[in-house]
Amino acid sequence: MGCENIEFDQGWGEMEKGIEKLKRILAGEKETPFTSREYMTLYTTIYNMCNQKAPHDYSEQLYDKYKETLDEYITSIILPSLKDKHDEFMLRELVERWLNHKIMFIIQRSVPALNEVGTTCFLNLVYEDVHPTIKDIVLSLIDKEREGEQIDRALLKNALDIFVEMGGGQMNRYQDDFEAPFLQETSNYFSRKASKWIEEASCPDYLLKSEECLKKEVDKVSNYLHSSTETKLIEKVQHELLVVYVNQLLEKEDSGIKVLFRDDKVDDLSRTYRVYNKISQGLDLVANVFKQHVTIEGTAFVQQAEEAASNQASNTPGGHEQVLVKNILELHDNYMTYLNSCFQNHNLFHKALKEAFEVFCNKNVYGSPSAEILASFADHILRKGGSEKLSDEVIEETLEKMALSTVVKLLQYVIDKDVFAEFYRKKLARRLLFDRGTNDDQERSILSKLKQQFGAPLTSKMEGMVTDVVLAKENQSSYQEYLRNNPDVHPGLDFTVTVLTTGFWPSYKSFDLSLPPEMVKCVEVFKGFYGTKTKHRKLTWIYSLGTSHINGKFEPKPIELIVSTHQAAVLLLFNASERLSYSEIVAQLNLAHDDLIRLLHSLSCAKYKILNKEPSSRSISQSDSFKFNPNFTDKMRRIKVPLPPVDERKKVIEDVDKDRPYAIDAAIVRIMKSRKVMTHQQLISETIEQLSRMFKVCLEISNIKSIKKRIEDLITRDYMERDRDNSHMFRYLA
Repeated sequence: MGCENIEFDQGWGEMEKGIEKLKRILAGEKETPFTSREYMTLYTTIYNMCNQKAPHDYSEQLYDKYKETLDEYITSIILPSLKDKHDEFMLRELVERWLNHKIMFIIQRSVPALNEVGTTCFLNLVYEDVHPTIKDIVLSLIDKEREGEQIDRALLKNALDIFVEMGGGQMNRYQDDFEAPFLQETSNYFSRKASKWIEEASCPDYLLKSEECLKKEVDKVSNYLHSSTETKLIEKVQHELLVVYVNQLLEKEDSGIKVLFRDDKVDDLSRTYRVYNKISQGLDLVANVFKQHVTIEGTAFVQQAEEAASNQASNTPGGHEQVLVKNILELHDNYMTYLNSCFQNHNLFHKALKEAFEVFCNKNVYGSPSAEILASFADHILRKGGSEKLSDEVIEETLEKMALSTVVKLLQYVIDKDVFAEFYRKKLARRLLFDRGTNDDQERSILSKLKQQFGAPLTSKMEGMVTDVVLAKENQSSYQEYLRNNPDVHPGLDFTVTVLTTGFWPSYKSFDLSLPPEMVKCVEVFKGFYGTKTKHRKLTWIYSLGTSHINGKFEPKPIELIVSTHQAAVLLLFNASERLSYSEIVAQLNLAHDDLIRLLHSLSCAKYKILNKEPSSRSISQSDSFKFNPNFTDKMRRIKVPLPPVDERKKVIEDVDKDRPYAIDAAIVRIMKSRKVMTHQQLISETIEQLSRMFKVCLEISNIKSIKKRIEDLITRDYMERDRDNSHMFRYLA
């Protein structure tokens, strides 16, 4: 069924009547609403005018006429009504006019949508004119809300939706005309707030304010800001409140991290973690401040120990070192607790703690390396446990704390662990040889924990030492049985020998001491016994490690003297001679001058003057002469005559330096045995990685050269070879 074409004037006349009626309705004038019939008539008229065949297709004419009508309505009605309003009233008027304006849009398929025409007209004539003012009004209302005033959030949302809709599906209008200035104003606002709060508020209060602000800003997004603004907004607020002032905030004298740790403010520390965890790289900032704080606190302990050592403030030799280790251990335990309770065991804080402890745990204290201090602390506890005859439970508790909390925990921060091992080995030797340590099981327990944490190379020699002592006791029992079975070879003295394996024990100076006849017989008897057990081992006598018990027959009373073998050798000379010169003693004992001076000083110039020296002075000269002091006495019936202490630090360091090439060799062989074939670079890298567990190895030319030198040496000794076709490739030789 065909229909007649509608002429333009006829059709536009119908549309114009509808538009005028709509204007009156939108203006609030008295007008009857559109009926369904009227809507259908208007829609059908427009549809037919746009779909008639040429020359009766009036799409373009209708589009132009409609735009002209909208332009006239905007310029004569909307703009004057907007410019007559101010502040929030202008905003409300704009929202209402835009909502009314959208009612006039009709979608049409053959020409640009009529709602697009309406948007374009509103954009060009209204939005471009008023959006700077509208933006300022919106920012003003947001500022009022930030200051605690109540605002119409729905109005703000409708206003900001206009910025979005003016983009025609794009966000450029919203981002350029509103979001950018809004974010800048946000930065300015919170910058002002932060500069005020940082002066007035404590660290916990500041963080609480910041946390509340962040929640309120996120709330703005859910109520009126576009969702795309959230990430940018939070970053701005976090930056101004938390990033800019992180150091000043967390280092506040009266309430910063130091005070929070000191006063055990777990909740406030947890809030610090929680707040900064929401910031990109925020925890890096907190962890860095945490690291600086721990470093300062630990370094202060080291400085205190340094001052105590230089002023000799401690009554006990080395007491300042014991206090230092205890302080650092307590510091470590405290911060480990905080890592668990406040920082959720985050790796960043473990790393920060490790780096901080590595700073002050590798500082020297009055010339003593940290490795020596830690070894001395372990030795102190072990000797204390052995000397005070504590119960097994108390000893085990003490040893457990020492092994796990001290040696294991703190040793992980000591870079040169091989230096610690050598000092520990020296002290272990004295405990084992002079009965100053705990029992063998306790020593093994400590070594087991060290081995588990740091590997067998650290403890292998020390484990051999403990085994040696056990075997030495069995050997002594065999020796006693040998004497009982051979009464004709009795040495004449109670004589105990500890046979040690050279490779396990620290190196000791050995020289041919001319023993007194009483001692010579003992040595010869033991040699005869040892010869019955083995023909393939050579005994080297280390008299400097020996101990002798001598009965001194003084006129006031007899006194048992506990002295070293060397001291005993000197004293026994006076059984045959009333007076001896320095040169005569040298000739009879065959001792080096330095060693003899040390011995004679301990017997004639120190606390116990068992020998009288002529001339009387506090030092030993080669022109001096000596004689037995018959009037010597002491309130005790048994005394130990100590030798002047010898600083073995330099020798220990030298021994470690000598051993490091062997450690490099062992690492290279282990790697090659496992990998069979490796490139030069791979071998260097893995060797450095393995060695770094024992001592500091940097990627410096000198260190790499030393490793290359060891590789070449291993090649000459047929442990490995170069590939024939590739000189940078190595092969392991089984």
